Amino acid sequence: MLRLEKVHTKYGHIEALKGINLHIKEGEIVTIIGANGAGKTTTLNTISGILKPSAGKIKFLNEDITNLTADKIVAKGIVQVPEGRQIFPNLTVYENLLMGAYLRKDKVEIENDLEKVYELFPRLKERRDQLGGTLSGGEQQMLAIGRALMSKPVLLLLDEPSLGLAPIIVENIFEIIKEINSQGTTILLVEQNAHLALSIADRGYVMETGNIIMEDDAKALLDNEDVKKAYLGM
Repeated sequence: MLRLEKVHTKYGHIEALKGINLHIKEGEIVTIIGANGAGKTTTLNTISGILKPSAGKIKFLNEDITNLTADKIVAKGIVQVPEGRQIFPNLTVYENLLMGAYLRKDKVEIENDLEKVYELFPRLKERRDQLGGTLSGGEQQMLAIGRALMSKPVLLLLDEPSLGLAPIIVENIFEIIKEINSQGTTILLVEQNAHLALSIADRGYVMETGNIIMEDDAKALLDNEDVKKAYLGM
């Protein structure tokens, strides 16, 4: 479904991605783990068109999307939930969700998808008319994911969905991520909680200073002694 081939991305003269190769098959949950500054968020931002690679190719459903703008990439079906949620604080929950559907014209289907989001996140339905900025951190994360789902993603990119949330909320969010995947959405997950990410993923990549240094089935990475020491606190 998605393939990165020798992708380099720079911030000025600093090379943040150093020729990475990565692939995702339809229906998978794939996670990228690594320390802060490893290049995980840069990878997501490069896929979603926020950053442009300085070299290499990105292919999605056999189409070269390397040089497409971010809005064109969303229209192709790749949607990112950014680190820190970045909801619209002065819009209501309902208005935030509708912003996710801004490229769509199918009004009946938009209403249907809104109901599906409310089924996944009943709390959002309860707070439909509340301003986004008045929600708790967990509710804002639900809103950010719900807004992304309103774009009807084929591939959902999640950047640190557990960041700053209480453990019980994190468990709830990850159960919902699994449910979204079971309903047919492929997921690429960047997550600081490596153990939790690998426990729900099919495969994983380990990043270090702009390079992918390991790739394997998620269970094999969970059992890998080097991964345990470096990323799982064991």
